[in-house]
Amino acid sequence: MKEWISLNMTPGVGPRAATKLLERFGSASAVFDARRTELESLRLKPETIESIMKREFHEKALEEFDRVKKFGGDVLILDDGSYPNLLREIADPPITLYVRGEWQACLDQPCVAVIGSRNCSTYGRNAAEMLARELAARGITIVSGLARGIDTSAHRGAIEGKGLTIGVLGTGIDSVYPKENTHLAGEILDSGGALVTQFPLGTPPLKDNFPYRNRIISGLSLGVLIVEASERSGSLITARLAMEQNREVMAVPGNITSGNSYGTNYLIKAGAKLVQQWQDVVTELPSEIAAAILPPKIEKASGNGVASKQQDLMPADLADHERAIWPLLPADDSIHIDVLLEESGLSFGDLNTALVGLDLRDLIRVLPGKNYARRL
Repeated sequence: MKEWISLNMTPGVGPRAATKLLERFGSASAVFDARRTELESLRLKPETIESIMKREFHEKALEEFDRVKKFGGDVLILDDGSYPNLLREIADPPITLYVRGEWQACLDQPCVAVIGSRNCSTYGRNAAEMLARELAARGITIVSGLARGIDTSAHRGAIEGKGLTIGVLGTGIDSVYPKENTHLAGEILDSGGALVTQFPLGTPPLKDNFPYRNRIISGLSLGVLIVEASERSGSLITARLAMEQNREVMAVPGNITSGNSYGTNYLIKAGAKLVQQWQDVVTELPSEIAAAILPPKIEKASGNGVASKQQDLMPADLADHERAIWPLLPADDSIHIDVLLEESGLSFGDLNTALVGLDLRDLIRVLPGKNYARRL
């Protein structure tokens, strides 16, 4: 354990260098027993070689492990049987993985990543929450990056679905970025989820950390679902990593006039699975997993009339006033209460009762300025 943590803390030993060292020497212990000439042949930086030769971080590694344990976490190492099998398969797996929470229970379930734009739209937020909620409720662990926007909505959706979610950090496990999601991180742990990172304690949210984090998000998952992504979004990097790791890549289509839809629509054109509902995600998973989750197909007798798509999406247990406003509530935008009042023909009292009823059942989102949007 000490040697693995020490190697992970050594300056200049990133994922590629670590993979090169392990391929050459076989284990972290063997790296520290290597001769200087052997290390020099791998073209490592002089300061990296010096640190390895002096075993500079061995004592700090022991202190690090003790601090992680006191913090309620653990450290998984690459040659440990507890290390996630899917992550071990990628080309450059992190040699150590810092974890907090019920990480084993999370990884015992199929994992799907749900990621996207930090500056997301109402449509994107609703889609991420809905899909994560429906998938988590069916025993799929939702993996995301605990960032603003889509990531936050994915984690919240999983918690709302009474399921499990993993937050992959670009910092040490003793801090959360952005700070505003510190409470969300606590909710993830309280709901039986987990936090994961490759970075030692005290690591700040440096820009270069996040591409490394992204490969863990996709590496832990059977598939990656991108909900919204601009032309230069980091989510497209994760999609590329997922393809390199032989993971399924899926995307939610978006408005062609929206910059946030450029990345997802591009991915769909390039062959990513178009996702409109949770079933679309499950059908892309291994057949034995999909068969256990998807309901059996039931043949329906055809009738004389064809119900509208809007009606099919309407929950069956709505009261009359709720049924009157349900078709007016958008999922990809929001509507002001005055517009609802005018278009529904309801009295203000009946409208307010309907909105409160829908909100109590978590079917709508109440937005600032007396605006409303559908969660489904």
